[in-house]
Amino acid sequence: MASDPPRGQQPDLGWLLTGLVERVPHARSALLLSTDGLVKAAHGLERDAAEQLAALASGLHALARGAGARFAEGGEVRQVVVEWESALLSVASAGQGSVLAALADRRADVAVLGYELTLLVKSVRSVLETPLRLPAGY
Repeated sequence: MASDPPRGQQPDLGWLLTGLVERVPHARSALLLSTDGLVKAAHGLERDAAEQLAALASGLHALARGAGARFAEGGEVRQVVVEWESALLSVASAGQGSVLAALADRRADVAVLGYELTLLVKSVRSVLETPLRLPAGY
């Protein structure tokens, strides 16, 4: 299991995502993004696809946050799952300002995928977080 790196050092986020994809049978790709949709690290995706998936994951996460404010007493979003006929997408909060997304073949076990996302986030949450960006001039 990965652990937080020493202060001032950043982990190899690509390696973390590669490990996630390798541990989950039928997983295809993984992506770490900021909540506003900027790609921080990706595995198994070309740049254009990573940016498109980041926009989708960011939007799903934002919709879930809004729904949570209205219907779940404002609780934090843990995970959003989309099941298509041929694929699964799991989107999870990854610390303040960050989201983790994983795309898998439909044969993947959604519970295993969600469990592995949760383990990864818990083990390295502090390095996955993205500081809030302020508008220019602040």
